[in-house]
Amino acid sequence: MQETSIIDSNSKIKDKISSQLKGINKQSQDYIKDILVLINKEVGVNKILSILLFGSQRAQKNEATAVSDCDLLIIFKDRVSNHHIKEIEKYFLALEIKHNFREFDKHLSNKILGVIQQTTGIFVSHFLTKKKYWENTTFHKIFQVNKVFSAVFAPRNIVLGNVLINSSILYGDDLRDKIKPKIHITPLEVLKSTIMNLMISIFSIAISFLRNLNSIKYQLESIKWALKASNYYCFQDSKDLSKVIKRFIAFEKLKSQNKARRFFSEFIQLRRFPRNSMSFMIRCPIRIIKIHMKAISFKRLIKRKEKLRITTSKRTERPIIPKKTFPLKF
Repeated sequence: MQETSIIDSNSKIKDKISSQLKGINKQSQDYIKDILVLINKEVGVNKILSILLFGSQRAQKNEATAVSDCDLLIIFKDRVSNHHIKEIEKYFLALEIKHNFREFDKHLSNKILGVIQQTTGIFVSHFLTKKKYWENTTFHKIFQVNKVFSAVFAPRNIVLGNVLINSSILYGDDLRDKIKPKIHITPLEVLKSTIMNLMISIFSIAISFLRNLNSIKYQLESIKWALKASNYYCFQDSKDLSKVIKRFIAFEKLKSQNKARRFFSEFIQLRRFPRNSMSFMIRCPIRIIKIHMKAISFKRLIKRKEKLRITTSKRTERPIIPKKTFPLKF
């Protein structure tokens, strides 16, 4: 009897969420449905406050490629214990392997890589957190990354800001407005983004000789995040990757635009058809630095223009002189 009620409950959940998954590829749809069924079985969906889908798999973005993962942020009620969340985590990893968002390999190199991915949050397809961590913007608890790494290297406000404007609510309440006032972007965030993406880029080159690790996907991710972070710093919007690329090509000097165009054209091509290309990979660290420098220069220019506009408007303001009537009356 209990099994029948669980099956009925699972089918209702799948029917309820199906309308939210229109436009998303079948691989991601099946993964998300299985995630909900798993949560319903282990803790019950009534303990979920919100599920956000963010990143390239969103139906509105249509940026999913062969190297894309399916980014889900699941916010539980505070009464769900940390131990229980960690227990569920094991099943999530199994579902990622089942739906080809994670590779299962017994090689030691892949196991080490898995630990690095979990520490940094790169190519992790699910993030489990609680309401209190979300509302307090406790970054390492939201994305389950190393606390020291997130404090030193992670551009926390840029990442959270990108999640807010580049996400869809699949299930439950919309809690995004709760943390919007706490997101403040500074040049320090851009510096952290530069360092973090440089680290990923250099790491990708270092492991390129190990063919089984598919190092190109880390390189492509570092370029994508450099573009996304810098674009958010400049414009605080979430345009398609192709439009963001056009912006950063336009930031280049005229004589350098063709070179930048060729680089980003190769970047898009490799996202569609991944292969290890050392000639592309060795150009990435310099490009990452350039992307962030252009963003900082653009922001400085905008601030300078704004100051000039305010100064000019103050100079042109004329004092308001009251009209006098004659003869003067006392």
